[in-house]
Amino acid sequence: MKFFNRHRKLRVILFIILGDFLMAAMTNMVFDPSGIVLGGFTGIAIIVKHLSGGIIPLWATTLALNIPLFLVAWRIKGWGFIKRTVFSTGTFTLFLAVIPSRSLVQDPDLLLLVVFGGILYGLGLGLIFYVDASTGGTDTSATLIHEKLLKYYSIPQIMQVLDGVIILGGLLTFSLRIGLYSIIAVAISAKVSDMVLEGSKFAKGVYVVSAQYREIAEHIMQEIDRGVTALHAEGMYSHEEKNMLFIALGKKEIIRLKEIVYDIDPRAFMIVMDAREVLGEGFHRFETQQTPAHKKNKSSANSDQELA
Repeated sequence: MKFFNRHRKLRVILFIILGDFLMAAMTNMVFDPSGIVLGGFTGIAIIVKHLSGGIIPLWATTLALNIPLFLVAWRIKGWGFIKRTVFSTGTFTLFLAVIPSRSLVQDPDLLLLVVFGGILYGLGLGLIFYVDASTGGTDTSATLIHEKLLKYYSIPQIMQVLDGVIILGGLLTFSLRIGLYSIIAVAISAKVSDMVLEGSKFAKGVYVVSAQYREIAEHIMQEIDRGVTALHAEGMYSHEEKNMLFIALGKKEIIRLKEIVYDIDPRAFMIVMDAREVLGEGFHRFETQQTPAHKKNKSSANSDQELA
């Protein structure tokens, strides 16, 4: 158990470092030289650097904005809420300071850079979110605003407004053309980060209604090796009692499932849905994160199992 806890802690650290490196590299070598503003405190830093004629570096603005934010977050939410974010932000700021701020190529194709930068930036962001961390900025700000000021709005809604204002500031600072490229970069990075978080766990959920449900269930369990659940149902038009099958399975298995169902009952009724995440037997195991309250019950010998 101790080995696995240390292994998990090492994985968290490596994911944060790799994610921060990718984000900082794309910021310094793609977005900053091109004037692309993605939102967040990094977007503000790019605007400030441009307005100051390059005197104020990105890392300085990012650090100056995050320090008071972390003090407020620590006071309101406690150390457990911000510890990984503090580590991630420190690593990200360090990479911003040491990675050269210059374009990757001479006379670049801006669209190509936006696509390339958005993909790698989103990959880095997804790795950080995957281990329940962030780089501070608008996500932490949105959480605090939701907590104290705007409880009737969700955190993603508040984040969208904050990032939208920052992107608008970039549009006014640079140009409409650059602003539109910024929107493309934001969309690409968001999509890639979602794929990192959900892609490996993405599956299908299927409902099947058929009078031959027993035979269908038996073939699914034997040929695909997936569990099947029978749900009691009633047709509201005919008031006939039926049994409906529910199956969770991988994307690649859906074709075989359709073949099984329609070979047995060509008149079967089937609903196929996207399942963003499936946890449990046959899929991914859920790994719980220890809470501060949980840790208080642990002995001091195990106190180093989480990232401090």
